[in-house]
Amino acid sequence: MNQYTVTFMPDNIAVQVDKGTNVLEAAQKAGIPIKSTCGGAGTCGRCLIKVKEGQIHFKGGHLSAEAREEGYFLACQTIIEGDVIVEVPPISLLGKHQVLLQDKGRLQDGLADLPASYSLDPHCEIATLHLKEPTLEENNSDLNRLLMTLRKEKGVEGRASLKFLQDLPEILRQAGWHVDVTLARADGRLLKVSPAGTGRCFGLAVDLGTTTIVVSLLDLLNGRRIGRNGNYNRQAIYGDDVISRVIHATGQPGGLEELRQAALTTISEITSSLLNKYGIAPAEVTVAAVAGNTIMSHLLLGVNPKYIRLQPYIPAANEWPDLTAGEIGLPINPLAPVYVFPSVASYVGGDIVAGVLFTRLAMEENLTLFIDIGTNGEMVLGNKDWLISCACSAGPAFEGSGITCGMRAMEGAIEGVNIDPQTFEVELDIIGGCRPAGLCGSGLIDCLAKLRRAGLIDRTGNFQEAVTPRLRSTDEGYEFVLAWGAESSHGKDIVITSADIKNLIRSKGAVFAGIQSLLKTVSLELDAIDKIIIAGGFGNYLSIPNAVEIGLLPDLPAEKYVFAGNTSLKGAELVLLSRQAWLDALELARKMTYIELSVGNLFMEEFVSALFLPHTQLELFPSVTEQTIPERGEL
Repeated sequence: MNQYTVTFMPDNIAVQVDKGTNVLEAAQKAGIPIKSTCGGAGTCGRCLIKVKEGQIHFKGGHLSAEAREEGYFLACQTIIEGDVIVEVPPISLLGKHQVLLQDKGRLQDGLADLPASYSLDPHCEIATLHLKEPTLEENNSDLNRLLMTLRKEKGVEGRASLKFLQDLPEILRQAGWHVDVTLARADGRLLKVSPAGTGRCFGLAVDLGTTTIVVSLLDLLNGRRIGRNGNYNRQAIYGDDVISRVIHATGQPGGLEELRQAALTTISEITSSLLNKYGIAPAEVTVAAVAGNTIMSHLLLGVNPKYIRLQPYIPAANEWPDLTAGEIGLPINPLAPVYVFPSVASYVGGDIVAGVLFTRLAMEENLTLFIDIGTNGEMVLGNKDWLISCACSAGPAFEGSGITCGMRAMEGAIEGVNIDPQTFEVELDIIGGCRPAGLCGSGLIDCLAKLRRAGLIDRTGNFQEAVTPRLRSTDEGYEFVLAWGAESSHGKDIVITSADIKNLIRSKGAVFAGIQSLLKTVSLELDAIDKIIIAGGFGNYLSIPNAVEIGLLPDLPAEKYVFAGNTSLKGAELVLLSRQAWLDALELARKMTYIELSVGNLFMEEFVSALFLPHTQLELFPSVTEQTIPERGEL
């Protein structure tokens, strides 16, 4: 097959690809992170590129007339038929995400969050041993000598692997037979040997998110957090959401391995930066815990996720066998045990189990609702006596996808909006304090609430009459200009359209309908909830009053709401520090009852009722109905 060179500008990166490859695939090979919400289906219109030179065939796709006039193509629909030079504009690139590394008001480093119900009891320990030096008369092997001493001095039956043996002879002699041995407490597995007094034992906690991956490094001997770091998940170049990635994994030759390697590369880069910063060798990291949703866990482990997206939505496994870092490919001690959190079902994963574990929901007397809002709105309701869970497909709107000017929470994203109800002038809060590039999830919720409060939209989300150049008609409906092109980072107006608002209303309606479905399943009302825990990076930046105003969250007293931050990561940290916590995580996943919302009519009835601002039943939102909203004519 003919091969051609694709050169990407302005980075001047060139790759060789086969004839018939599309530009998005070539960019993936070149390591250039082009946005692709739809995973290359040609429907999202995000992968804009310009072809400066060369032969291509453009298949079509969702490309606006304005973009066509400006010479843009969709990378996923542009087929390479010769040597090509491509320009990738900044608007098409995935930027650096705003990663939640710490909660507001908390230090990043210091003691890890260890609830009072758990004591420091890590999975690894260090045994300091004095071995007798061999002689002609006492000529046991090095391994037998070490195992006998370990049994005699510590009462532990050790287990050695080939990897451990490869380093043993030299280290024993260099150390003068006085060594520190790191071992796994669960099975006596010998993980590392070093001269006495030099042994260190660290753990790696991984929040394996769809959008971002965050890694935390802990000192297991004293329970201190050394540091945290994170970055966007490199799998995003194959699709923003998990369903796009499942399609890539199961529909493209080698797609599953590409996604696995993308996640591993992200973890490796983050981990290496942490280890280098703190002067820690990979071999000294002797245990890891990974929390991710069900599909992300499958992709990391190279397990076929195909049937998770097909009815009746069955994963390959909810609990994983004993694993080591070497088997998975994590950049730490290859013998290190790796604890991958169990899932409850296809769409309630290990990240939710980790969150419930950390927040102690299953130990509470009071009725608690745990919510993690992303592409799916995953939630758990219950207390120490019972737990039920569900996942509603909120769509990617709250992550900026499927929205005309939506984007991830990164530099340039609008995260706050204020609209003057008289002049309709706009004030924006922008991540990084720079020129705006688009709207992230928290900004979209804020914008929807402020549009309603200014009387610019009605309860159905339709625009109302207003004398302002910011409200204008287009071929596709009305739109409101939040930032003019002269103010934005890319020279284009930043708008929110009628279609965007409908999309957001569907997303918020799905989340509230999920909450109502759980409550009605157990015959309870909203006021029965004693506490609502909001988890995840999106929740950390969420305005509760705005979320209530649009009908995303229940209209309950503010003191009932608790921001818990990245509970997926905190749950993984907890498991590193406590063996009992891991046993509790396994039990939690088995204990939760999963409600499949696609069965029966309950969810759909609740969803239809929630497709208003804030809701069809205004009595559910008394604080919102008390607000004075300007009355204007409908357009």
